[in-house]
Amino acid sequence: MEILIIEDNQDIAANIADYLEPRGHALDFAIDGAAGLALAASGRFDVIVLDLMLPRMDGLTVCRKLREEAQLQTPVLMLTARDTLDDKLEGFRSGTDDYLVKPFSVKELEVRLEALVKRSSPDVSARRLTVGDLTFDRDSLVAVRANQTIDLNPAQRKLLETLLLKSPNVVSREELEHVLWGESPPDRDILRTHIYTLRNLVDKPFPSPLIQTVHGVGYRLVAEEPQ
Repeated sequence: MEILIIEDNQDIAANIADYLEPRGHALDFAIDGAAGLALAASGRFDVIVLDLMLPRMDGLTVCRKLREEAQLQTPVLMLTARDTLDDKLEGFRSGTDDYLVKPFSVKELEVRLEALVKRSSPDVSARRLTVGDLTFDRDSLVAVRANQTIDLNPAQRKLLETLLLKSPNVVSREELEHVLWGESPPDRDILRTHIYTLRNLVDKPFPSPLIQTVHGVGYRLVAEEPQ
């Protein structure tokens, strides 16, 4: 998962990172509400962990602006020391999807985040993934673009499936490496080679490319809007 942690307590943020990063999750951090909102509005995260009490902008305001102004529906889990019903109702009205009261177990945090992502991604259960004129059948493992079948090897199929599932969001290099190699990614930049060969098959024979590089972050698959 691509997770944004908006938390000004460095000990809590470090504790979350120490548990989640070795388990293959890609994390980014913000230590105040304004910076967190700016990062969240990029739309590249699967889920957001948001502290209620933050400098510059509190968590309720961040969540409300994310929903109403940025028009993003990225799942949000609110961290709070408050455990009253009124506080929770206020959070849900602002657009929060779940609550976790401090102190909390990082194991429970991971389970809750995975549940939020699963609920917010109905396409994950779809057997036929489509972006533009590209379709991938997850049962037959057949990829077709513009009525032409594309012959993919197992690594290319895993990459394509992941990019299609997350489209139009960006998928980090770390997540793609985890898809291919789990907890033991290679020392060399072999992912770049796999992306290059996938582009030669999915994009090069066709008029418009679908796979885009987001420099310093990763890749995404998105169809261009018709002019």
